[in-house]
Amino acid sequence: MPIKKQRLGVIAGCGRLGSYLASKLSALGYSIMVVDIDEKAFRNLSVEFSGFHIIGDVTEFKVLERTKLGEADFFIATTGEDNVNIMSAQVAKRMFTVRQVIARVSDPKRDEAYSELGLLTVCPTAISADVFLEKLALEKNRSPLKGWL
Repeated sequence: MPIKKQRLGVIAGCGRLGSYLASKLSALGYSIMVVDIDEKAFRNLSVEFSGFHIIGDVTEFKVLERTKLGEADFFIATTGEDNVNIMSAQVAKRMFTVRQVIARVSDPKRDEAYSELGLLTVCPTAISADVFLEKLALEKNRSPLKGWL
């Protein structure tokens, strides 16, 4: 029976979002490499996290090389800086030819622009706003907002 290759993923940023994703993907059996410039950020990882971490700046090519990005199946940029996420995502896609690349972009205007350039992005601001509006719409029959939405 052939041995099934474990999918390798690299996550830039180990804040709340990056550490949550890394922990979830690790629990699902993925081999995960997390990169963050702040050593203390790795404390956010769950106790069950079985992947690896590198202290470094993802805007530096040498740091990305150390993550084995050239062998990765996917790259997810989750830092709190839109520019860092977009830049590292472009490098992962174009220079390391990573197949699946996703960048977190907090500014909805930038999200649209980068999506038009072919980058796969997730905008927590837009997603959160949509969820809030959806919940308001569901509650409008029972709230003082009735007739506003």
